[in-house]
Amino acid sequence: MTAAPLPAPAAAPTRGASAATGRRRRRPRRTLARTLRYLLLLMGLLVVLIPVYVLFITSFKGVGDATPARAWLLPSEWTLENWRAAWEQLAPSIGRSVMMVVPSTIISATLGCLNGFVLSRWRFPGADVVFTLILFGMFLPYQAVMIPLLELMLAVQVPNGIPSLIVLHVVFGIPITTLIFRNYFETVPEELMEASRVDGAGMLRTFWSVALPIAVPGFAVVLIWQFTNAWNDYLFAVFFSSAANGPVTLALNNLANGALLTDYGVSMAGALLASLPTLLVYILLSRYFLAGLMSGSVKG
Repeated sequence: MTAAPLPAPAAAPTRGASAATGRRRRRPRRTLARTLRYLLLLMGLLVVLIPVYVLFITSFKGVGDATPARAWLLPSEWTLENWRAAWEQLAPSIGRSVMMVVPSTIISATLGCLNGFVLSRWRFPGADVVFTLILFGMFLPYQAVMIPLLELMLAVQVPNGIPSLIVLHVVFGIPITTLIFRNYFETVPEELMEASRVDGAGMLRTFWSVALPIAVPGFAVVLIWQFTNAWNDYLFAVFFSSAANGPVTLALNNLANGALLTDYGVSMAGALLASLPTLLVYILLSRYFLAGLMSGSVKG
């Protein structure tokens, strides 16, 4: 008898087939993780947009329609009367806020840029101590120094209202602007600064011709930060100004009648009007803002 032939051994799976099988197994996991991530992002977006939705639709409701019971419902009749009334009451204070925010933002950003450049590239004895003392201003609670600040402003006779607020926002903005610009200039290649020194440029010439042109992303971050902080400030406005010469935050509080909110439509329209300048600044500078946050350096 002849022996039955033995079965041929099964071919071992190739390396490519094993990799393909592994990819097929990982694909559902990646799809599930991506789906969960998008769902979480969508939930976060809804949480953020819900108050905006209530603000927006309430600003177009009439007096009888703008009630807490109908907060989630669309207006039964759309009206622009709330926006007109809010603009009439807030227009002067919005103008004063612009007069306060624009110079204080530009001055503090310029001083912070100068400080950041010197502290990052032109070392001198005690530079770290100076930088530490500047940063110390970031950790001072405003409430703790408000009374001494008020006495100081009265002693040096700075006019109450917008001039006082400009000085305060410049002074308290210098620590954060210095920190942002110092960190930004630290990422600039040293060879770029050395090349300017070889060409005979001094500190001011190097700053003006080399550092300043490449600091646009840093300026975008600082301008948005400072503009938003100064525009939304309420504590300084209460102590150093009044409703007659103060910024829009005081007028908005008076529009809402303090804690006794009665006219919801006008108050919501006023809140949206007061938030439009900061939104506009972010839209205009968002491209540079993201570049300053993500890169913080010059390429090429």
